[in-house]
Amino acid sequence: MLKNRQSIRQFSESFKLKILSDLSEGKYTKRELSRLYNIGYTTINCWVHKYKREDLMNQRITIQTMDDLSRVHSLQKEIAKLKDLLIKKDLDSLVLDSYLEVAAKELGYKNAAELKKKLDIKL
Repeated sequence: MLKNRQSIRQFSESFKLKILSDLSEGKYTKRELSRLYNIGYTTINCWVHKYKREDLMNQRITIQTMDDLSRVHSLQKEIAKLKDLLIKKDLDSLVLDSYLEVAAKELGYKNAAELKKKLDIKL
């Protein structure tokens, strides 16, 4: 016995074109058409691709004002500045650690950590 008896629905070309026509005229949205005719939302998208009606696909449009653009630009500059400061700070820390290593060896300590402990330096 067959347990999964699902009906396969086939739609006529005229029906598909009517759906696309309703969609292009703005009578219904894709979601409304899918509910109205009990058609999958992705099925409608497949028909849009099949009939090369990409103008009916959802498109994301970003609208920005000049204030938004200048704000984004200033934030990008600030990020670049902060990155440079972080790199400089890391380099300064490396240089300081190198100086302490050299000083520790010159003064007869095992390592820089021992010198820091002796001089009570907290870095």
